[in-house]
Amino acid sequence: MNLIFATNNQHKVEELRPLVDPKYKITTLKEAGIDIDIAEPFDTLEENASAKAGTIYDLTHINCFSEDTGLIVDALNGEPGVKSARYAGEKCSFEDNVEKLLTNLKGKTNRTARFKTVISLVINGEETFFEGTCEGQITESPKGKGGFGYDPVFVPQGSDKTFAEMNREEKAIFSHRSKATGKLVAFLNTL
Repeated sequence: MNLIFATNNQHKVEELRPLVDPKYKITTLKEAGIDIDIAEPFDTLEENASAKAGTIYDLTHINCFSEDTGLIVDALNGEPGVKSARYAGEKCSFEDNVEKLLTNLKGKTNRTARFKTVISLVINGEETFFEGTCEGQITESPKGKGGFGYDPVFVPQGSDKTFAEMNREEKAIFSHRSKATGKLVAFLNTL
């Protein structure tokens, strides 16, 4: 089965592809010749994921999926949440987002947080959702050179390393994205 992964984020593709059985061919938007940026204007991860997958399915009529991920920080009332990718502004870098997060957490003792991923899968026009979460803590400063986004400041529960200090296989043990992808693959295997 061929599935279009409705994302332009190559980091997400590199993280997700090894988690999916090779019998499912994952095609990126770029590989499918689709050059569009799909807006994420909604207030929930579910709505954003659904909009991206729905847009690509309507455009191509090829089975597809999309995901949206947010970092939810308890001491910041759930920020950055659904705005995680654009926390420091529309054209911000990963480093800008991390800097804003650490600035907003200055002086706070509660550093609990979680990553949440929601995948929207559209097969023959029918949509199904899969969710994965990863509990953890936000560090005082960035550590590690791997990963992307908030990985340098997030330590998952059960580890003493940030995601950015882990290799891809180590991160997959804890990762919200790998948990959601595992549910996606289990569902695909029932079809």
